[in-house]
Amino acid sequence: MIRILESKDAGRILKRRAVRLAEAEQTVRPILDAVRKRGDKALVEYARRLDGLDRDSVAVPPSELAAARRRLSREFRDALAQAAANVREFARLQLPEPKSRSIAPGLRVGQIVRPLDTVAAYIPGGRYPLPSTLMMTVIPAQAAGVKTVCACSPRPALETLGAAALLNVDRFFAMGGAHAIAAFAYGTRTVPKADRIVGPGNIYVAAAKKLLAGEVGIDFIAGPTEILIVARDGNPAWIAADMLAQAEHDVDASAVLLTPSKRLALAVAREIVKQLADLPTAPVARQAIRRNSAIILTGSVDEAVELANEFAPEHLSIPEAALLRKVRHAGSVFIGPASPEAAGDYASGPNHVLPTSGAARLRGGLSAADFVKVISTQQLTPRALQRLAPAITILARAEGLEAHARSVEIRRRKKS
Repeated sequence: MIRILESKDAGRILKRRAVRLAEAEQTVRPILDAVRKRGDKALVEYARRLDGLDRDSVAVPPSELAAARRRLSREFRDALAQAAANVREFARLQLPEPKSRSIAPGLRVGQIVRPLDTVAAYIPGGRYPLPSTLMMTVIPAQAAGVKTVCACSPRPALETLGAAALLNVDRFFAMGGAHAIAAFAYGTRTVPKADRIVGPGNIYVAAAKKLLAGEVGIDFIAGPTEILIVARDGNPAWIAADMLAQAEHDVDASAVLLTPSKRLALAVAREIVKQLADLPTAPVARQAIRRNSAIILTGSVDEAVELANEFAPEHLSIPEAALLRKVRHAGSVFIGPASPEAAGDYASGPNHVLPTSGAARLRGGLSAADFVKVISTQQLTPRALQRLAPAITILARAEGLEAHARSVEIRRRKKS
């Protein structure tokens, strides 16, 4: 079922398939233009055609959110509350702090931190309802102090609507796809223009975010989800379960085990077959295991970690904290056998909206810091400016910017 490869053959499984956005971009361009030109009218047309909208507006009234909240089970509400508390606490840890200090006599520099005004969270509404993604996108924005936090989802499930009420989302919209991204990017009478749009989506959502990145802030362009597990030994059933947990997301998902132990590799392969037998999501997981996943035999754990760095995975599982010093590229790291990726998906606190397709070389996951601006400040006394004046004027004139130099020199002249 799952391939077992030598590390010299790892390239063909670790080499990602290119995310084919070009064709999707051609599909979504007319949608973006229509929403930009015709606003709500085009938005509702596309929502009816593509999302199955059966109302006059994409806006979900607060009374409907409240009704959904009342229908949630006590167990669900308690679980959401416990998870949300951890997500909020971790988000607060991520926020940059205002600060200032004197770095020379009379020269004080610093930074102030200000939240964005309006953000939009995109919550997929396809194969599975994802209230967990609502938590991961809305709570960091709230922790950052964003004034208006919006969310949207096509065909939103009861759990998503109820969670929106529990999390005090300011405005919720029943819409998805490229038309939802366009609505938040441009703004309509019904949908406010957002400063940043965050959250995962399908290839058409990704294409829309890419095309509108100059119009609105985005988090990143998401590709298929992925996990790399590094293990020298361990419980084969646990490792297989972790791989299947990733594989069940989508037929394009990828789950890879890197291990120096052939014995462990064979045991995990057997466990995958065994666990697939009664897994309700097996039709999806089986395809992801067969197409995109593998067990790769390495010469050592160190080689396994280096291969992981080359891949820069969305999720990286390592057996112990001592290996953290060797990790350079990963969206999120799960340390030790009691830290399954599913814990991060729901309740441990760190965000599960993570970079895929190698983007972990450039940044980590969605953060509360994505919802604020860090604005620099500087204050000089006349004497401090006088000391800096020669450096400023020399550099300004070297660049041919005479008015820059004069703006400093004019302050050094004695009043007549």
